[in-house]
Amino acid sequence: MTDTRWLNADEQETWRAFLWTSRLLNEALDRQLQRDSGMPHTYYMILAMLSESPGRALTMTELAEIVHSSPSRLSHAVNRLEEAGWVRRAKHATDRRTTIAELTDEGYAVLAEAAPGHVAEVRRRLFDPLSREQTLEFRAALRALLDALDPDHEAPCARDLG
Repeated sequence: MTDTRWLNADEQETWRAFLWTSRLLNEALDRQLQRDSGMPHTYYMILAMLSESPGRALTMTELAEIVHSSPSRLSHAVNRLEEAGWVRRAKHATDRRTTIAELTDEGYAVLAEAAPGHVAEVRRRLFDPLSREQTLEFRAALRALLDALDPDHEAPCARDLG
């Protein structure tokens, strides 16, 4: 049995700052989107990822991977987005077992309307408190963590960081 490498005081402070910052940032972004656009942050991310995809469509499997969601949780969210008329699902043309989620024109319009407020909130909560130098250091730290968590760069966000 190996000895536990307990966190030292600096590491413990960093760990807790990370935990609370992550939680508070996600809650703030969710509140802003709910208040201004009537949707949770999860739905916004689904719409945004579809909007950035060729043909504004992805398989449900691809979409689940990109938004880091379980298939059942994603299916529930896409059901709600379909009910709102923002997403439609269809069977893949050559593989009937595969379902495609496609952003509708109405969904794109809702996303386009929500995006400026969301970006302003991200800027206000994440980037405005940091200097340019701190932002670059933060990005470098996040890349190092992402490289350790996903060394093969399989996660879509890891591929984006190249």
